[in-house]
Amino acid sequence: MSDPAADFAALLTRLQAQAARLGAARAETLRMERRDPARRWRRAALLWPLFSKG
Repeated sequence: MSDPAADFAALLTRLQAQAARLGAARAETLRMERRDPARRWRRAALLWPLFSKG
């Protein structure tokens, strides 16, 4: 049987990574929105930050 503490730690690590990707995408979206609002919709990594490899 797996260790619940280790499972929780792994889950926490994955959630922190997702939160970091979402935060970075949001910051980039806001930056691009100020420069060129239409351009931000052309970047898949900004539209779907959790599904891209970047």
